Amino acid sequence: MKNIYRFFVQPQIGSQTKSIIGYELLLKEYTVNGWRIPESFSAIDPEIIADLLIKTTKALSTKSPRLSININRSQLMTTSISNAIVQSQKLLYPTKLIVELTEDDNSKRYSRAEIFSRLKIFWDNNIQISLDDVGSGINQFDDIQQLLPFASELKFALQNFHKRLIDPEMQTKVHFWRAMSNEYNLRLVLEGIENQDDDQLSDKMGIIFKQGYYFGRPRLLKLPNDNYTRSA
Repeated sequence: MKNIYRFFVQPQIGSQTKSIIGYELLLKEYTVNGWRIPESFSAIDPEIIADLLIKTTKALSTKSPRLSININRSQLMTTSISNAIVQSQKLLYPTKLIVELTEDDNSKRYSRAEIFSRLKIFWDNNIQISLDDVGSGINQFDDIQQLLPFASELKFALQNFHKRLIDPEMQTKVHFWRAMSNEYNLRLVLEGIENQDDDQLSDKMGIIFKQGYYFGRPRLLKLPNDNYTRSA
């Protein structure tokens, strides 16, 4: 069976207006059991991801003020993928494309100099950088501190932990990253909002940008001539 991949889109919400401010693109693979998250993103042919990204952004052009795409460090260092991201931004304009650097532990370790050299390609093309999964895996504060001055956004994912936002330990983590976002003048997006309690508590914590099942589950973005179901 040929490997088939598509992007799903999940809305991001601005709490002040409770309106959609953008979408995150989430890559999934079509299997006999429906759409699933790939076991290894690094194992996917970069040319497949690059081609799919360009087709997807063509379909989404002018439909959202912001679109976010996840890449791990190995994908960041892959020329075909970085070129496709730059081309996608040109296709999307005036929609803003944001690159989310994830904490994928399966990625090869790269020096900060190597990472900076690749990120500069995006900066030179007016593509913003988001540091995803902060506080998780290889995206701890010490690991990303030198990247903070060059980022536009931090994303803290509640779903990476086994505790909910009501837990004091989780609130301490969120407060820390909110403080870092204020210090470096970055957006902070809180992921994993699953119910009204999470939403209301995060409001009290001063969180403006949010994402999670409470606002909408990822949905399949069909490309022309697709006949796949929307089942995730």
